[in-house]
Amino acid sequence: MRKLFCMAVLLAGVLTVNAQSVIYNKALADSLGADAYGMKMYVLVILKTGTNTTATKATTDSAFAGHMANISRLAAEGKLVVAGPMGKNDKNYRGIFIFNVKTVPEAQALVATDPAFKAKLLDAEFYPWYGSAALPVYLKVHKEIEKREH
Repeated sequence: MRKLFCMAVLLAGVLTVNAQSVIYNKALADSLGADAYGMKMYVLVILKTGTNTTATKATTDSAFAGHMANISRLAAEGKLVVAGPMGKNDKNYRGIFIFNVKTVPEAQALVATDPAFKAKLLDAEFYPWYGSAALPVYLKVHKEIEKREH
């Protein structure tokens, strides 16, 4: 019993120290558009297999090269904060985007710039999504951990 009590006191002390070491940064919160919970609205897009099943290999290769270039452009502009493929699934889901925009129409306009969507090789479902306002800043860290082959 005494051991359990000591562990509880130690854990409470660690939690107290950690809670006290976190300092609210209003300027950062404001710059990221955070609400009182440190959260904000985004648009989540689920990428699905499109209706074009007759495209040539050359057309598909070109459209997906443009798709990757478009992803890089939107990320550099701060509009796209998450993008990535999904594993195999029975729903024909291919990947996700999380756009740093407030409305579905804004996200739809961004997706309309993508060659793979223009070629109907991909389709999309759009959903308002509430997540951490800090999401955009992880991209800076990602650049530091990504190995690039040259």
